[in-house]
Amino acid sequence: MKRIIRSLARLARIRFIIALVISLMGSHATAEVERFEVISREPFADGAEFGDVGAYERIVGKVHFTIDPSANQNQSVVDLQFVKPDADGLVRYSADLFMLAPADTTRSNGAAVYDVNNRGRKRLLAYFNYANGINDPKTLEDAGDGFLFRHGFTIVWSGWDGELIPGDNRLQLHAPIARRNDESIKGLVRCEFEPGAVNRSNAQRANHGGYFPSKSDGNHAALTKRATARGQRVLVPADQWQLHVTEQPSEHQGQLPLVEVEMKNGFEDGQIYELVYEAKDPIVHGLCFTSVRDLMSAIKYGDGLENPLTVDGRPFIQRALGWGISQSGRFLRELVYWGLNQDEKGRQAFDAVMPHVSGGGLGSFNQRFAQPTRFSTQRHQHDYPIDRFPFSYSTQRDPYSGWRTSLTTASDRTNTTPLIMHTQSTAEYWTRAGSLPHTDPMGIRDARVPRNVRFYTFGGTQHGPSAYPPTRGKGQALANPGDYKVFLRALMLHMDNWVNGVKPPPSVYPSIKGGTLVSWDQASTGFPNLAGIRYAKKIHTPAYYDFGPKFLSHGIVEYQPPSSWGDYVVLVPICDEDGNELGCLSPPEVMVPIATYTGWNMYAEDSASPNSLVGLNGSYIPFPVTTADKGDDPRQPLQERYGSLKYYIEKLSVACDKLVDDGYLLEEDAKRTIEIQETRLKPIFQPLSE
Repeated sequence: MKRIIRSLARLARIRFIIALVISLMGSHATAEVERFEVISREPFADGAEFGDVGAYERIVGKVHFTIDPSANQNQSVVDLQFVKPDADGLVRYSADLFMLAPADTTRSNGAAVYDVNNRGRKRLLAYFNYANGINDPKTLEDAGDGFLFRHGFTIVWSGWDGELIPGDNRLQLHAPIARRNDESIKGLVRCEFEPGAVNRSNAQRANHGGYFPSKSDGNHAALTKRATARGQRVLVPADQWQLHVTEQPSEHQGQLPLVEVEMKNGFEDGQIYELVYEAKDPIVHGLCFTSVRDLMSAIKYGDGLENPLTVDGRPFIQRALGWGISQSGRFLRELVYWGLNQDEKGRQAFDAVMPHVSGGGLGSFNQRFAQPTRFSTQRHQHDYPIDRFPFSYSTQRDPYSGWRTSLTTASDRTNTTPLIMHTQSTAEYWTRAGSLPHTDPMGIRDARVPRNVRFYTFGGTQHGPSAYPPTRGKGQALANPGDYKVFLRALMLHMDNWVNGVKPPPSVYPSIKGGTLVSWDQASTGFPNLAGIRYAKKIHTPAYYDFGPKFLSHGIVEYQPPSSWGDYVVLVPICDEDGNELGCLSPPEVMVPIATYTGWNMYAEDSASPNSLVGLNGSYIPFPVTTADKGDDPRQPLQERYGSLKYYIEKLSVACDKLVDDGYLLEEDAKRTIEIQETRLKPIFQPLSE
């Protein structure tokens, strides 16, 4: 069987290479943004001015695309050949559009940042402007501290996720349906969900739709449950549950319906449920990549009627940067993987991208019956086609299929590979296979890092920083408030300068050679024995899954669920005697710690899943304050460590100054960090001053 899989992988590789070679020859036709539809254009934040750049405009509308199914650059889009083109041979589709641009274009810095919205949510301003993260930014409050605006960036969002249900200003992709000779295409769809103790649940994530069942009576569907990701599936009797499918209102025709499961006697808490059914009418979701590609090309090169980012028909944007968090970071990795950073005119769309907290993942973006909301962790959605080979930006061999490739093979062949800044928290090492982008697939040696790639691992942080003061939530320990956003701001400026030829600071990440990247059980030997804290006994380890003979060659999943042929090996950062991680670019408050900051957290002992990792969460375990508080805690208390808040702030200031000198931290963020920590820690250090 493994020999057959390797043969199929070779066939897929041949098909892939043929498409690449053809793309080098150019295309006989070009398709692009056909026109921009501006619905509203008004001052942002009531015309407030941001530094020397001045006021910004808020532009809301739609972007209308044409795409040539026969163009060489589009051959990797799954099922595009099954969309009937218009009379001119082109396929048309559209996406929602939202932009914030300098009102005075002469004050623009020449760079546009595309925020790959995360499940319809605009995330960029929250992570770079310390803003509130509202999904319809209008006011000065929504601008945060104005960082990106003060530096003259144009911000771009568009709809790319075809699963989203309309509402809450979520951006929509309006993609066509694939049909074979005007008849429905059918196939198996699998939906994993953990609803808890409720009676009815969306089989997808909240605010996401599913595919129409092929039979209206609910036949051709099965529901199972299991206690763990790799546990035995138990069939739920058909008379115990019911499938509900709710179509979207008429004004949203073409969008996916809401697919829900109702359990007669209620779902069991702690059980993973899995719905498998025969579906029909897949959308051509791979157009998510071409839509973003062509939008950014239009912005850079001035294409498209009524382009709002041109002056006298000429673009004022020279550089296109991409940023995406989590799912959206995986989007950027996969766009590069498919070679879809080259538009139909052979031009490069993105100059540089920053996939953030994407770990080692790709996604279910460019497949038949794609489910882009799916992601894999140690407990959830473990066997979806998310964390799959290739993981690295350098060429490697898959030990299971024998395939030799990299994430950038396709774009390298067309000379359209962007500069890449891969940033991640240490939670990605535990729950998102974060070591695989910079090691070989079996965790034996460090991977070669290409010159166009930088890695920055933020030590002692979780997927997204928790609020302060942190709470436990579902975990045994408090969630981790370690704030890496201060690094993202500096790195964004470096990434833009990199496009102009100025190299950013060196990569910082744990490595096998440096002795700071080890197996999770080896890392456990250095972790302190802390009361009430169980060390993680599991880690998310991706496997090579067999999704069927047409998956690699045609993007069609036929085996639901798939079978596994073996695991890849994931490593984690080693820690010091306090439990804090080494070999990383750690935030100042982690460098000068008052607690143990980890990238993992276990579910509470009294929960339904006590032996599982809380997906994407880290831990914050405060040090004892006084010597009298120490008890059996092996960590040095704050009284012995620092003695006073004043001395702590002095040490924190030294750490910040070093980060500023090395280029990883901006002076304004060093000052802000010191002020925040001083305010937060006054009550903690209070006993030492009494």
